[in-house]
Amino acid sequence: MIKLEKEQTARFAARLEQETQESVMRDIAQFSEADIVDTWASEPPACAEVHAMVFNMERGVHIDEAIEFLKDNPSLQPFDLILANELDFGAARSGEKNTAEEVAKALGLSYVFGLEFIELKDAALGFHGNAVFSRWPIKWAEVLRLPEQYNWYNDRQKRIGGRCAILAKLDVHGREVGVASIHLENRTDGEGRRVQMQAVLDEVQRVFAGLPVILGGDLNTNTFDGRDKDYIRHLADHPAELADNIVKIDSSEPLLTACGDAGYAWRTASGDGRLTRRKPVGEGNFLAMRLDWIIPRGFTAKDSRVISTVTADIDFAKEGGALARFAEPELSDHNVVWASLQLHK
Repeated sequence: MIKLEKEQTARFAARLEQETQESVMRDIAQFSEADIVDTWASEPPACAEVHAMVFNMERGVHIDEAIEFLKDNPSLQPFDLILANELDFGAARSGEKNTAEEVAKALGLSYVFGLEFIELKDAALGFHGNAVFSRWPIKWAEVLRLPEQYNWYNDRQKRIGGRCAILAKLDVHGREVGVASIHLENRTDGEGRRVQMQAVLDEVQRVFAGLPVILGGDLNTNTFDGRDKDYIRHLADHPAELADNIVKIDSSEPLLTACGDAGYAWRTASGDGRLTRRKPVGEGNFLAMRLDWIIPRGFTAKDSRVISTVTADIDFAKEGGALARFAEPELSDHNVVWASLQLHK
């Protein structure tokens, strides 16, 4: 993928004063690119189980530390599939690195990157998106644009783009497996997210018909409308209310019911119900939410867990490494979800 020149980006951004995101994105080829990069691919695993994880890397701003976290954390071993969200490409805030490439190169993975946003507030006008990383060969991939539920050009972050999912077919010892790295909208309500997930389910049924499938990603299942700042402040003062909402999460996040109706096991592969996201709400406080999911069809979840990315919980950093020197309170504002999945015969 090639970044746009700043002058090109400025011209596209100016069009958003009068045009829709969809019409502008249609003229930016990068939004539909799904190039499979296998330059650093290693040998596929010997076993037929798929060890999957979902990791929102919070823009890859701590990518060197994140790579060491993935490589050395015993709770994440083994892994051969990462459904990743929030990876920067050429953004000033993350050192203008291609963070997806950094991960693939360091860990010996094939990958596909999908562009979600062009960051107009970033000094380098960087790209930002999602990725599928795999030790299994990636045979096919596409980027699916999701129905718009919020126009990010009008946000304080000011972006060109919109939410997306990356779909890919893997070769697991000669058997095709479909996977999707999904990032749903936070600035909408449960119905808006259901509409986006239904678009994923429909496309998955079209391109992965009859295949075992792993859906995963940051689905932003926060149980409320992310545009409602007054209610968010209310929840910050009444955390027990949010905790109760999460216990019955499918009642406010109908996308989970839609997944269940389509034959996906949304309850079994995303840990023991532990929370995965810390949303800052000021004065050192945060909302604890369950946003990150692994949702399989055609697999049995043999094991699953949530692994903390809070720095105080990292007790495996190697002396002299980037992770041992890391002084920030957390590696990401999301924890990692990991699962061992056995294919049905």
